[in-house]
Amino acid sequence: MILLFSHKLSEIQENVAKQNFEIEEFVYLPQELQNIWSNFDADLEKLDLEPFKKFLTSVAKSGDLVLIQGDFGACFTMVQFALECDLVPVYATTKREVFKVVENGQTVKKSIFKHRRFRRYGV
Repeated sequence: MILLFSHKLSEIQENVAKQNFEIEEFVYLPQELQNIWSNFDADLEKLDLEPFKKFLTSVAKSGDLVLIQGDFGACFTMVQFALECDLVPVYATTKREVFKVVENGQTVKKSIFKHRRFRRYGV
């Protein structure tokens, strides 16, 4: 599974990917690209995604899963690119559990997100 993703997978996510898709290896972005993917400049009118396309074509083979999550525009473009390259783009789904706690006399609403599954884009 190739990861165009803003952070490291959790142990639960790794286990789900291994069990459901028989993933043997997780391929993270090189640190320089990871820094860009995790922090796209919101003031840019257009994103330069060529380095990510080059990375993907250098490490992927037909049928590989690619976890794509992050900036909506970058994801849209990279999902299209992955499909053109005969790759399988997926995203992680979560279940949100909301609860209220009292902190310093004030009620605070907190959410915990729990990984549920990986889902193919377009399905």
